[in-house]
Amino acid sequence: MQFKFTFVIAALATLAAAGQGGQCEPASSCSTGPIQCCESLTTSTSAPAIAALTLIGLVLGSTAANLGLSCTSLVGGTCNGQAVCCSDNSHGGVVSVGCIPVQL
Repeated sequence: MQFKFTFVIAALATLAAAGQGGQCEPASSCSTGPIQCCESLTTSTSAPAIAALTLIGLVLGSTAANLGLSCTSLVGGTCNGQAVCCSDNSHGGVVSVGCIPVQL
């Protein structure tokens, strides 16, 4: 268990350093819940995402999804990671499912 946690943290740090490009939606377009600030945004098929999903026992099936990893609620309108709008924020901040990047 401790090895899995260490692996996930190392993977998240790598992803955070690499950054995430792409198009962003305006934050005001998020209708699924509060804007989240995640350390990284990745696909459900990436190694860090698979490790995080395994850690919490979440099975997404064969559907690929964009995931936010290590997410917290946005406070004060600033985010040092990736601001996202996600359709499912119910996994304790470890993983948020169905995320799109938003512009603050």
